[in-house]
Amino acid sequence: MSVLGAITRRIGHHRWFGAAARLLVPADRAVGRLTRGRVVALGLVPSLILTTTGRRSGKPRSNPLLYVPDGDAYVVVGSNWGRPHQPGWSMNLLAEPAAEVAVKGRRIQVRAELAVGAERDRLWQLLVTEWPAYRTYERRAGGREIRVFRLVPAGRGAQVDGDPALGW
Repeated sequence: MSVLGAITRRIGHHRWFGAAARLLVPADRAVGRLTRGRVVALGLVPSLILTTTGRRSGKPRSNPLLYVPDGDAYVVVGSNWGRPHQPGWSMNLLAEPAAEVAVKGRRIQVRAELAVGAERDRLWQLLVTEWPAYRTYERRAGGREIRVFRLVPAGRGAQVDGDPALGW
């Protein structure tokens, strides 16, 4: 882990960090598009770009997210920086579990599985090991259960060559 990554993990608990990070999400999306998914979150933490189908619009919606690997799957969390409502992308996955991730320059079709019970607990431990601030976000969420998803590859990944519909 880089020194900057370690500092980021340490300050991730502060309320101002979540507010500042939310403001940087559009820039993070742009960097992700420019690098075709090779650099997300400035490379500070393991990150991917998740593209879901909007549950109301039917349009692709892309979001940069921290992930942890679990076998060949990717685990992501709908923390929404500890805000009291679920992030839109998590509601999109519940409506349509077929999605796509761009990670390390590869585009991979995935199917989202909402983790529950003991499986959620196991995956939550993986997530808080990578980003301890998730525990703080959980407290701030006001009793909302933070959704944990396991994104399972639906097939072999293909090199990202750009997709105008996704803006990259």
